[in-house]
Amino acid sequence: MAEPTTDQPAQQGLSQHRFIDPRTLMTIRHLELRAKVVVEGFWSGLHRSPYHGFSVEFTEYRQYTPGDDPRYLDWKLYARSDRYYIKKFEDETNLRCFLLMDRSRSMEFGQSGVTKQDYANTLAATLGYFLNRQGDAVGMLSFDEGIQEYMPARNRPGHLRQLMQALEKPCQGGSTNLQKPMKRIMDLMNKRGLIILISDFLAPLDELEEDLATIAAYGHEAQVFQILDPAERHFTFENAIQFEDQETGEQMFVDPASARKEYMSQLEAHLARLKKACDASGIDYTLMTTDQPLEKGLFDFLKARMHRGRVVQRKAHTA
Repeated sequence: MAEPTTDQPAQQGLSQHRFIDPRTLMTIRHLELRAKVVVEGFWSGLHRSPYHGFSVEFTEYRQYTPGDDPRYLDWKLYARSDRYYIKKFEDETNLRCFLLMDRSRSMEFGQSGVTKQDYANTLAATLGYFLNRQGDAVGMLSFDEGIQEYMPARNRPGHLRQLMQALEKPCQGGSTNLQKPMKRIMDLMNKRGLIILISDFLAPLDELEEDLATIAAYGHEAQVFQILDPAERHFTFENAIQFEDQETGEQMFVDPASARKEYMSQLEAHLARLKKACDASGIDYTLMTTDQPLEKGLFDFLKARMHRGRVVQRKAHTA
């Protein structure tokens, strides 16, 4: 079976199986165990769904692209899927990946019982666990208004545990500066790799658009995950309330009934601008709210990698 041509059919197949609710998942104290639960649950659901073929083909093949040697085409798979695939090679699966983590105070917000920070940490841990188990090198760079912590991309005994410990550290900073980590990571990555940027992106996007274009120009692959609380995304507040900007400390009394329309208009424009900037640079963009199963993030990550023609998954689902 060929991989689904859109996200919706495969996600519908996966949705037939019950994934763990984020609030329940956060009751698992250890971050590495949380990540393991997500990854194993994802593959279990995928193998039991009508889209089992998605995982099989993702493991063993990549799509044919002009310039590939036609001798490696799999004609049996072509007969079943009507698509051209070639067997992947070992050196196509290894890469260096950096997780860029927003540690600004706005990430501490959590109206639905799960903070954006805990959700982002768990998503990063899930991706890091997945990549590490397949032999890829994973590093991390955390930031707020400046660079907080840096871990080089490695794959060796003990590194995954160190990565999890670094991800578990609480927010310490104030405001968000997206330019500093982008510049720093470009200085560090002298070879092509993968950059995963996880943030709420509730900050000006002017310079970020140029930074994303620079990443693409240097041949790096990138994926952007925007994490929002459902209350932020849909402005579900009902009663008049005193809001405090978690990054600046500024306070404002707001009547939701009168503010909702303008808030949603500005938010939608901001989201559209971020997505447009990613699309313009060929960077994959996923918007997630903290009430959505973490498996969605892993699915979007794997699907984006598959569509790019570089398969990064080997046998993580059997680890």
